[in-house]
Amino acid sequence: MVQRCGWAEASELERAYHDREWGVPLHDDRRLFEFLILEGAQAGLSWRTILGKREGYRKAFDGFVPEKVARYDARKRRALLADAGIVRNRLKVEAAVTNARAYLDTQERFGSFDAYIWGFVAGGPVQNAWRRVEEVPATTPVSDAMSRELKQRGFRFVGSTICYAFMQAVGMVNDHTTGCYRHLEIRRLGGGPG
Repeated sequence: MVQRCGWAEASELERAYHDREWGVPLHDDRRLFEFLILEGAQAGLSWRTILGKREGYRKAFDGFVPEKVARYDARKRRALLADAGIVRNRLKVEAAVTNARAYLDTQERFGSFDAYIWGFVAGGPVQNAWRRVEEVPATTPVSDAMSRELKQRGFRFVGSTICYAFMQAVGMVNDHTTGCYRHLEIRRLGGGPG
């Protein structure tokens, strides 16, 4: 029997996400934007809820093309709040538009969001070696620093816990537990500090 991180066994949706995406180093700017928005949407909710609405988000947010999201006007934002395919929370919808604008500014300043965000981990994944899910922190000094800097750049819904979940999702840290079959697979993909 395949051994996975404990959280991944709650549903087939979570197993598939764990097995194919979670923790894989990601360097595509559009997909990094997608994860930033989804992690913010997840605040106060379960990740399973967001995974279940992911296709709805992709449709509602024009495939997470930040240039499009940054131009959303009041009418489009009202339509999003009526869309049952996403989490209909006014603050989260407004934050997505604000974050798209901040994202584009950051891309312009650093050449890519990828170059900027991966700078927090010196360009490569931090390789952790947690034995149990309970050992995995909710925040780290790096996620604290990322949160502070993103907020200074105008991003919203980017607290340290959200930033750390983002780091885990996009492979900036390898937080697969050591007994999980993905731990070594992800380690081989990344190298990096830690």
